[in-house]
Amino acid sequence: MKFLVFKKETFIFFLAVGIMLTAISAWFLFKAGDTAVFNQQSEDKVREIHMVTGEFKTTMKNGNQLEAYRWDPGTILVEKGEKVNLYISGINGEKHPFHIEGTNIKGVVGKGEEVLVPLQFNKEGTYRLICETHSNRKHNGPMIAYIIVD
Repeated sequence: MKFLVFKKETFIFFLAVGIMLTAISAWFLFKAGDTAVFNQQSEDKVREIHMVTGEFKTTMKNGNQLEAYRWDPGTILVEKGEKVNLYISGINGEKHPFHIEGTNIKGVVGKGEEVLVPLQFNKEGTYRLICETHSNRKHNGPMIAYIIVD
């Protein structure tokens, strides 16, 4: 019968190596990369919101047609100071010239086109995105979206 015999110094060496390996493993598991991975936001990050132009159309029993144009989504929520890229895709209607009340933002989105509108509001409130072609019922509107800055 053979026995394995360790000297005291050898036993202490292996014990010290084991403790060091355990400490390094624990550091990698608990300390390294201690920045939260979830809900991590960068101040330089720009949020994207996608919007489309939409048309509702129907024919009445008497043959008359009714149309209504809308932005979809009709309401978007933005944080004060947040950088947002609003992408507007033209789906229905030939052209939709628009402006955002209370700002100098203007543009036109056409059928089959996508327009990028960079947004950053420094004042809380509700801003209306208004299509100038469909601004009231007489012109199949109002085609208005609400941008709520909180």
